[in-house]
Amino acid sequence: MEWASESGAVRRHRIGGERRDGPAATQQPEREALAQEPLADACGGGARTRKRSGEGGGGGASRGAGTGLSEARAALGLALYLLALRALVQLSLRQLVLRGAAVGQQGEFDAHQARDYLEHITSIGPRITGSPENEILTVHYLLEQIKLIEAQSNSLHKISVDVQRPTGSFSIDFLGGFTSYYDNITNVVVKLEPRAGAQHAVLANCHFDSVANSPGASDDAVSCSVMLEVLRVLSTSSEALSHAVIFLFNGAEENVLQASHGFITQHPWASLVRAFINLEAAGVGGKELVFQTGPENPWLVQAYVSAAKHPFASVVAQEVFQSGIIPSDTDFRIYRDFGNIPGIDLAFIENGYIYHTKYDTADRILTDSIQRAGDNILAVLKYLATSDMLASSSKYQHGNMVFFDVLGLFVIAYPSRVGSIINYMVVMAVVLYLGRKLLHPKYKIATYTKDFFCGLGITLISWFTSLVTVLILAVFISLIGQSLSWYNHFYVSVCLYGTAAVAKIIFIHTLAKRFYYVNASGQYLGEVFFDVSLFVHCGFLTALTYRGLCSAFISAVWVAFPLLTKLCVQKDLKQHGAGGKFIAFYLLGMFIPYLYALYLIWAVFEMFTPILGRSGSEIPPDVVLASILAGCTMILSSYFINFIYLAKSTKRTMLSLTLVCTVTFLLVCSGTFFPYSSNPASPKPKRVFLQHITRTFHDLDGNVVKRDSGVWINGFDYTGMSHVTPHISEINDSIRADCEENAPLCGFPWYLPVHFLIRKNWYLPAPEVSPREPAHFRLVSKEQTPWDSIKLTFEATGPSHMSFYVRTHKGATLSQWSLGNGTPVTSKGGDYFVFYSHGLQASTWHFWIEVQVLEEQPEGMVTVAIAAHYFSGEDRSSQLDALREKFPDWTFPSAWVCTYNLFVF
Repeated sequence: MEWASESGAVRRHRIGGERRDGPAATQQPEREALAQEPLADACGGGARTRKRSGEGGGGGASRGAGTGLSEARAALGLALYLLALRALVQLSLRQLVLRGAAVGQQGEFDAHQARDYLEHITSIGPRITGSPENEILTVHYLLEQIKLIEAQSNSLHKISVDVQRPTGSFSIDFLGGFTSYYDNITNVVVKLEPRAGAQHAVLANCHFDSVANSPGASDDAVSCSVMLEVLRVLSTSSEALSHAVIFLFNGAEENVLQASHGFITQHPWASLVRAFINLEAAGVGGKELVFQTGPENPWLVQAYVSAAKHPFASVVAQEVFQSGIIPSDTDFRIYRDFGNIPGIDLAFIENGYIYHTKYDTADRILTDSIQRAGDNILAVLKYLATSDMLASSSKYQHGNMVFFDVLGLFVIAYPSRVGSIINYMVVMAVVLYLGRKLLHPKYKIATYTKDFFCGLGITLISWFTSLVTVLILAVFISLIGQSLSWYNHFYVSVCLYGTAAVAKIIFIHTLAKRFYYVNASGQYLGEVFFDVSLFVHCGFLTALTYRGLCSAFISAVWVAFPLLTKLCVQKDLKQHGAGGKFIAFYLLGMFIPYLYALYLIWAVFEMFTPILGRSGSEIPPDVVLASILAGCTMILSSYFINFIYLAKSTKRTMLSLTLVCTVTFLLVCSGTFFPYSSNPASPKPKRVFLQHITRTFHDLDGNVVKRDSGVWINGFDYTGMSHVTPHISEINDSIRADCEENAPLCGFPWYLPVHFLIRKNWYLPAPEVSPREPAHFRLVSKEQTPWDSIKLTFEATGPSHMSFYVRTHKGATLSQWSLGNGTPVTSKGGDYFVFYSHGLQASTWHFWIEVQVLEEQPEGMVTVAIAAHYFSGEDRSSQLDALREKFPDWTFPSAWVCTYNLFVF
């Protein structure tokens, strides 16, 4: 049958439901019968009769086809189904440990003891590298507890303790790329081994330092507390170990992974390490997620699967994290890149709103969270320390693993090559299923093939227009200054962007049903659009598998289970139509893919929503969140699109969704929802950095050409300071910071090279700062090298944290330097950034750079600047403290004093 022909055996009725009467309607009855018969065979009786209920045709299959699905029943059923699955996911996430476990017994992890360690560490206060709190008080407490543990240890074991103070340098491509230099930072290292010694070891790593102005309970004091308790349990055990366990309490992770680099590149015990477990945090409490493994060491995943008591792991998290989408990194990178050691990376991810803030306190971490983390770490370390594979781990490097937990009950893991075979087998099953319909010779009389591809086009159009609609909404919300309105009330984003996406998808398909598929059977169309969704997911499965992504298993789940469900329910659909029984069995068959999808979607939003509140001023968070919600809507609606065609109508559903979206939109535009929370029980603070700085600019002759002082203000979200200015009148657009075009990084003292993420700055004039121990920087020598470059040697002294910036002039290039591996690394934008830190005592920092001059310039060959950051000690500013006190209680202003000096050579 040709679509454009009015003389075909099966004609389209005009809008209004005209009945087929007269001679034209009865032409070629044999072809009409053929058009129905193949589809009844292949589609389980869903014959394309082109007749709705009451339009003629009866008996058996056609009666089933003509039975329309109740809109109210379908909408209510789907809503309750998704809510029930969401409740099941929530129940799984809240069940942190299995009750009845032997907690507190001999040889078992005791969370109460670990909590005692945690409270003592956090009571010290913020522990910034180089501060007495970090270098003396915390180190003293750790050594004291380790000594007590050693006194209680079993004679089967030997404990060795070392305090390492490494100095070193390395480059890293994190945050656009920069170089790090550290001097005399602190590591506390403990080795637990058999009495006769060991040649191989597994490493457990945590960090006891914190960011400025935060007690750092979750990041990462709780992990160090867990490690202390694991050390106590293992050391008192009467079971002998085959290998050593090295516990590294590192004191400079927040300085961009410096202490782990110092250990793995310089400590004598590092050569014993064959595998590691890294304990981190991106949130406060909840479950600790295994989000990185390997690389290419599937035996480590198997070790976790075999040993962990409360598994929570996902290869999806691994591939998302390693893609660079999340602006974060851990010590895992250092051990992998500089030590060539495989490992497991774990992190708490719940409630990332208060990560790196003053609210990250011990009382916010549930004892059950500590217990489950301790149970898992103890079990995995014990497994590895007695494993035969640890000694020859290099022999087991054979590809990646597909791994994922099922609601935290158990982990499914298999080699990626096996996953590829499974995926392609699923693809072949779909090819056979659809090929039978699309390529059967009899189907040329029917129009299934053409309807299928038209349905595919309609589905893609509905998804595209849905995405465009929510993006337009998101851009408009951002332009009117209501960005992040959902930050404190996440349901707002679902009601606004989620319902808009669903409404647009339903709207497009309703138009297609009413004006394009005028009188086609609803059951037939439901069949077509189910096949379309199956085809789309199969396409994703093929693409992901071809690219070698382990996450392709998700698409395999979204193809295999719906296909099995379809084959199981098609007979009932043929005989009884789309009734309550069909809905029940259909939803039951979709239980696993939809449950796991909601499980993953929770993790996505748990991670990304807090990050969007600190992602800088250049990335519109509403656009990102709207895109994610649109994508989730497309996935969750894919196998429910056919219900639009099975239902008698979608008017009420469309009206309800439109009403919810419209009301939410009006409330957002009116400013009803405030993005931040001042509730101390569940804070979601706005982050602001305040630096009271004095800047001094020198020319080529060393003369001061400019000197100013002020409070430099950076808001870490897209709204800038728009929510703060009504409370602090001094901060307004009249003091917006101007970029110094000739200075590296715009002439401001960036602590890390995040200048490309935050371009909205404010500079409020203030008196000069006078640090008790001002930084000193000078050129020691300038010499011509035999290879016609200029070598500049510098020396610097100052506080525990400094930043060094370099910009070469036209006609000059930075060829090498004494930092990192000797090859200069540019940051984003073309300037060079060096992050420097030291412990309590450090020698003068000596370093050199070589500049290749291709063309002499009157303004010199290079501009350098150095910023000194005073995070701890008595270098405070009364003006800064007074300004900080004005900030409302729903903000988290992190403040410190800083000096900045620029020179031209």
